[in-house]
Amino acid sequence: MKTTLDLPDELVREAKLRALMQGRTLRDLVTQLLRQGLGLEAPKLASTLPPESMLGVGSNGLPVIHCRAGSAAEGLPVQDLLQLEQQTQTQEDLRRAGLSV
Repeated sequence: MKTTLDLPDELVREAKLRALMQGRTLRDLVTQLLRQGLGLEAPKLASTLPPESMLGVGSNGLPVIHCRAGSAAEGLPVQDLLQLEQQTQTQEDLRRAGLSV
């Protein structure tokens, strides 16, 4: 069943980040968290990332996405990377809403 929820931005960002770090879809992660929160499923420990993953966790606990050598993103400043991420998320949201991109 499809439904729409109005959630705080920081909660959605954290859920998207966790889904990405676990290699799962946002839908699967939220489904599991709801089941756990409602007591329908026991909490599970997050799985570790496979060694070949381009995702990691830095010493400060923040996620790190490793670029392949020579990739276009390798030389971009952080501000440009954040802007690119925001544009990509906006396009994805518009597509899912059935609006033209």
